[in-house]
Amino acid sequence: MADRVVVDAGPLVAMLRHDDQHHATCCAAADLLTGPFTTTWPAITEAAWLLRRIPGGVQRLIGFIESGLVECRELDAKFAPWLQVFLEKYADLIPQLADASLVYTADCLDTDIVFTLDRRDFMVFRTKHGKPFRLIPESA
Repeated sequence: MADRVVVDAGPLVAMLRHDDQHHATCCAAADLLTGPFTTTWPAITEAAWLLRRIPGGVQRLIGFIESGLVECRELDAKFAPWLQVFLEKYADLIPQLADASLVYTADCLDTDIVFTLDRRDFMVFRTKHGKPFRLIPESA
């Protein structure tokens, strides 16, 4: 698969936690994808918070970035006005900043592939072309 893949915090955590119920599914899905995965600092922050009590968890997460498995994109000045529109459009979902940053990044990269366990929100969010995102893994 040559398209860029935007990755959410959930799969990052699942891949790093052998006791996570989605560990095997996320590792198998990651093995089928070409990298690097793209994410944002808000998603990394969320993953780090979820890994905070796991010995070495945050260090291994940052290791994903150091090794090149994960590319962490900066949010530019255009993100703020985009975010205002996004938050208004999806106000009924009360979207998280990390999720919004991933949709923005997908729009910037012109990709519709999101590696996430968050079906509740990402099944509702749409690309800049108005199409649903292709979610990986297909069943979470």
